[in-house]
This record gives sequence, structure tokens and C-alpha cells, in this order.
Amino acid sequence: MSDYREDQASISEVLIRYATGIDRRDWSLFRTCWTPDVEADYGDMGRFGGADAITEFMTAVHKDMGSTRHQLSNFVIEVDGDRATASSYVHAVLALSPTDPALWIDAVGGYEDELVRTPEGWRISRRTFRPTRLISSTDLPKA
Repeated sequence: MSDYREDQASISEVLIRYATGIDRRDWSLFRTCWTPDVEADYGDMGRFGGADAITEFMTAVHKDMGSTRHQLSNFVIEVDGDRATASSYVHAVLALSPTDPALWIDAVGGYEDELVRTPEGWRISRRTFRPTRLISSTDLPKA
């Protein structure tokens, strides 16, 4: 495998590690996805400067939720030396309560990422989330 393909595989692993970290509530794993000075724009959910800020936000948001499933796909990764860009689709199904399966959010969108090669491996230095659909069980008409 060429270095370029190895870099693409390593970057894909970072993106999957992000989703796995959230779904397992493994915040140490999640934290390894970011540069210390990452800039992240999650639209209406907020803008975050720094890996600590985004980790604290995600920890707080997911703290009282039930099971979550963040699925990433359609990776398009371009590598240029020690810098790279990645775009991916995300489909997240979030149980809002660990005890009430009728409360959920279904979110669909995409991530646009910039990554840098660090001594620890590839890390996301800039992320933009672009939502395309957000449906909550509370938005649906009652039967």
C-alpha cells in the first residue's frame, strides 16, 4: 500500500474513532481525534475552540442519553503532505432517555474536516458540521 493510501486509512480511522468515542462514552478515545487548538462549528449546537471545549460539550450533551449510534460513510479524503481534507456523511440516531425508547433524535448531515499529521498521528484541526435533516420523536404528530 502506498503512503497516500496508508494516510487515507489512518484518517478514516480517526473519523471512526470519533463516532466510537461518542457511542461508547469513551471521552479519552474521543479526545484523541483533535488537535489541542481545533476549531469546530456544529451550527446551531455551537462553535468550539480547543479539544477540551468540544470534549466537555459532547460529554455534557450525551451524559443523560441512552444508546447512541453515529454512523459515518462516504469518506472523501485528500492528502497533501502533512495536511489533509476529509468529507463524510453522518447519520446519528440518539436515544434521548435511557428508559424511554419513544424519545429519540434522528440527525443526518455531513462533516467537512481539515486534518494535520502530528507526532501522535492524524488529528482533526478544523471541523464543520452541515445538517441536512433533524427529526425528533417530539416533533412527530401524536397518534
